[in-house]
Amino acid sequence: MASARLTLGSITLKAGHVQPVWAGHPWVFAQAIERIEGGVGPGDEVLVRDGRGNTLGRGLYSPGSAIPVRLYTRDPNRAIDARLFEERLQRAIARRRALGLPSEQTTGFRLVHAEGDGLPGLVVDRLGDVLAVQLGTIGMKRREGVILDLLARLLSPRAIVDRTPARTAESEGFRAGTGVVRGEDALEAFHFRERGLEFRVPLELGQKTGFYFDQRPLRDRVEALAAGRRVLDAYCYVGSVALAAVRGGAVSVEAVDSSALAIEAAAECAARNGMSGQVRFERGDATEALAHTGRKGGVDLVVIDPPKLAPTRAARQRALESMRRLVGLGCRATRPGGLLVVSSCSAALGLFDLTRVVALGARDVGVAAVVLERIFQGADHPVPAAFPEGLYLSSLVVEVAPAS
Repeated sequence: MASARLTLGSITLKAGHVQPVWAGHPWVFAQAIERIEGGVGPGDEVLVRDGRGNTLGRGLYSPGSAIPVRLYTRDPNRAIDARLFEERLQRAIARRRALGLPSEQTTGFRLVHAEGDGLPGLVVDRLGDVLAVQLGTIGMKRREGVILDLLARLLSPRAIVDRTPARTAESEGFRAGTGVVRGEDALEAFHFRERGLEFRVPLELGQKTGFYFDQRPLRDRVEALAAGRRVLDAYCYVGSVALAAVRGGAVSVEAVDSSALAIEAAAECAARNGMSGQVRFERGDATEALAHTGRKGGVDLVVIDPPKLAPTRAARQRALESMRRLVGLGCRATRPGGLLVVSSCSAALGLFDLTRVVALGARDVGVAAVVLERIFQGADHPVPAAFPEGLYLSSLVVEVAPAS
């Protein structure tokens, strides 16, 4: 082991950048690097050291990234190999089983959540008997065959589908895979259940791995709040929130999305659950739907869950401004005393920022926003305590009240 260790390149951190990594943060940012030694190439294993030569951990190198190293182990003698991957995958599977996943009611969930499961750069969702994977780093891409072999052996899925975003792959210096990479080539759609509701999501729909499993707690809460209310679900995708509202006893539900394919899939999911006549799906712009609802006097419950507005910290200010405008529209679309639900899936726009823009957006249109509840990603999206960036999803349930 000692001789193998000596063959690894090393990255030394600048003074002042050691403490977060020492405390357990799994990322090494580019600005934290003092020097690189040993001829390190894309995807190679590297040792990470402080200025005194103490080893902080062992990770994989991404030279073109703002995060050049993601750490996998604190043990300098532990290779990042098939044995490590198998142990982490088995741990992730056991963690979901402890949460009751899968179950008869829920066969779709996040199986591997990157840093949250000790496997930075890897996301795996289970959608019934199919797995969807995203390879987020060149290091994980180089080990793709090992990962796919392990997933096939441990879980025996009908198929494994690569859903790595092309932009992510390009930034890491590789070409994203497309479609089915293992198993049934003729696969056309994901079939799964969540909280007892049936979903069919065509493979052509490109959002995330196919479904927003991180919002399960929010769907559960919307269902509990929907009884007797008129509901508008903006950015509805395949209608999971809308169907939750229907099952919760909403008087009426309108759901809007700009994607014709998503609306088509949503209508099919409604039919599968016997809800075709209880929700109206419409292809359109969410902001226009919010404005139109506001002009009509508003509804009792409005849900705004836009796509990621701040994919990077550089886009943060623009995201804040966009969210503020959306909140203003949402407040106008919510009748006085009604509820507005606002979500942000950008780590660069966290709970504090979201709360502030809700306050400002409400003020812009002359109402007050009272936060009743705060909701985060589900337990199948775990977050290491030393990794605040892992808590990327925040939702607020807000009462829209007259300004005092």
